[in-house]
Amino acid sequence: MNVHQSLTASGPLKSFSPPDSVPAKVPAKADAMVRFEGVEKTYPAYRGKPSVRALQNIDFAIPRGSITGVIGRSGAGKSSLVRLINGLEKPTIGRVEVDGRDISALSGRDLRLAQRSIGMIFQHFNLLSSRTAAANIALPLEIAGWSKTDIAVRVAELLDLVDIADKHDRYPSELSGGQKQRIGIARALATRPSVLLSDEATSALDPQTTRSILDLLANINRELGVTIVLITHEMSVARQLAKEVIVIDGGDIVENGHVADIFTHPQHPITQTFLAEVLGDAVPVSLASRLQQNPFPAGQAVIRILVRGDAGDAIVARLAREFSIDVALLSARIDEIGGQRVGSLTIGIPGGDAIAPQVLSYLSQHQLSAERLGYVA
Repeated sequence: MNVHQSLTASGPLKSFSPPDSVPAKVPAKADAMVRFEGVEKTYPAYRGKPSVRALQNIDFAIPRGSITGVIGRSGAGKSSLVRLINGLEKPTIGRVEVDGRDISALSGRDLRLAQRSIGMIFQHFNLLSSRTAAANIALPLEIAGWSKTDIAVRVAELLDLVDIADKHDRYPSELSGGQKQRIGIARALATRPSVLLSDEATSALDPQTTRSILDLLANINRELGVTIVLITHEMSVARQLAKEVIVIDGGDIVENGHVADIFTHPQHPITQTFLAEVLGDAVPVSLASRLQQNPFPAGQAVIRILVRGDAGDAIVARLAREFSIDVALLSARIDEIGGQRVGSLTIGIPGGDAIAPQVLSYLSQHQLSAERLGYVA
């Protein structure tokens, strides 16, 4: 049985406010690059299939110049969210603003002009196989009516920006997955957009290439100030790049806030599931193989604690002193997430289930997020 308690340190432990005690700051209209106001999206019945409500009660704002992760399982509503931002779909109810304009009210030429300020990066690159890298990047500029001279200059700038200037004349079939995605990013930036939508852009890449692409996006955000909306089903991707996170499930936003808050104080079961996937390797295989669901009289209760900032530095010694027990530090992992230090400690509490409930209560009082993983002999 897993016990999950949302918990923030006080007294000698470092303190910070959990997300459920302080409402998330909503950017003012002037500070929001993307804003959803009372949005619902329902797809009508089609060819005998019933209508589908893809999104409901969507209210949020993405700060200008930020990197925001939108996380959800397949079918959660992420794709509908993206298509509303870039104007490919219109909300059934509500409005979607991009850079202060109600994009949901635009059509025709006005919509096409607005869409030039919204770049899109795709999971499977969407490059034209008959065009070279340079020609793929040039395509949106040709459509926008740029001169050949200006296109050549802009393409050279973008190839240099994404660090593949030597691939100017290569065709997609001659490029690796990471190189194709760099071309896709350069193409998305061609018309100097203010918003960059990344739709599962690293899902088809290996971990090392994923890291390099995320580093590139972080650099683009810093250098160009482009607002990045990162659509993903992988919490690990959001952890590496995003500062703010929106968790969507069943068409609803179930949780949102700073990525460090989400990691240390997950409120919704779907968020806890995402985090379990990311933190699963925090428990050594040798320990995981011995975990049991029932306590042993002379065994240990295994508890994982999520900590933020310096809150975890002295927690093992503090628990040992408070309960006069030998606390075993079984594993530890410290990361920097969203510019803040976040850690996962796995500890062993002696006495099976005799003392563990008191320890969990103590952690709860000090608002440290804790989970009983099981028991070992």
